[in-house]
Amino acid sequence: MKSKLKVKRRDGLLLALFYTIAGVAQIIVLALSNFALFTSGALAVLSFIAAYGLFTTKKWSVWLVIGLLFPHVVFGAVTLYASILLYSFYPEASLLLLDVLLVFFIILSLVSFVYVAAKRETFQ
Repeated sequence: MKSKLKVKRRDGLLLALFYTIAGVAQIIVLALSNFALFTSGALAVLSFIAAYGLFTTKKWSVWLVIGLLFPHVVFGAVTLYASILLYSFYPEASLLLLDVLLVFFIILSLVSFVYVAAKRETFQ
């Protein structure tokens, strides 16, 4: 059975996958906050748009990824800081996993920014 999904670039697919997972995570944060953190919802929508643009290798997706760097790093850093500050006296495996995932999210946001900025001429 042949897939109808045409992948133009593997790096675009990996970047799109990262931004899709980031968008899903931000929707989960939005739901857990009883929809009080509407900025998380806005970041989720922008992450999904960036994922689509990167998957289809659109020129505007480069600028969206560049624009999403600061909000993603701030979101990850503030959440990490709050997690460490609030739950440092009650260490649990799930909180440690959350902290590790947040550090991983920040690092991947920086790496994706650097990669997309370096390869910006190859996007259509």
